[in-house]
Amino acid sequence: MSAPPSDPPPGLVRLRDVDRADLSHFFDHQNDPEAARMAAFPAREREPFMAHWSKILADDSVIKQTILSGGQVAGNIVAFEQGGRRLVGYWLGRAFWGQGVATRALLAFLGLVKKRPLYAHVARHNLGSIRVLEKCGFVLLSEEPVDAEGVEELVYVLEG
Repeated sequence: MSAPPSDPPPGLVRLRDVDRADLSHFFDHQNDPEAARMAAFPAREREPFMAHWSKILADDSVIKQTILSGGQVAGNIVAFEQGGRRLVGYWLGRAFWGQGVATRALLAFLGLVKKRPLYAHVARHNLGSIRVLEKCGFVLLSEEPVDAEGVEELVYVLEG
């Protein structure tokens, strides 16, 4: 007699391919005003958000993964080309902040994305994301001037 399946341990973080069913979770995560403030990225309405993700899902050059924590959709992580650079970006639902989920997810993602250098942009006030990048070996490359919205952005790089 086999044991019934159990829920994954709460601290377990894993990545898997993005499924369309994940998009409603991603929408809710980015629609959180505090998350949008931390990321310094405005939330999108549902239709533009879904259109944006439809493009991402259709683009084979974008590496996109759903972050699962304890079996729940915790967020997403992507790598894409922009301006001749390979960038990484991630978004985590606020319920998963401060638990090491982003760090474990980024470390796992770096095993999938082998191309270096890899760049990341982060708002100067987003201390949690800065810590995640630094724990994963990224170093500060440059500080961008304050933009029209008053956001100062830092650029991090992971070499070799």
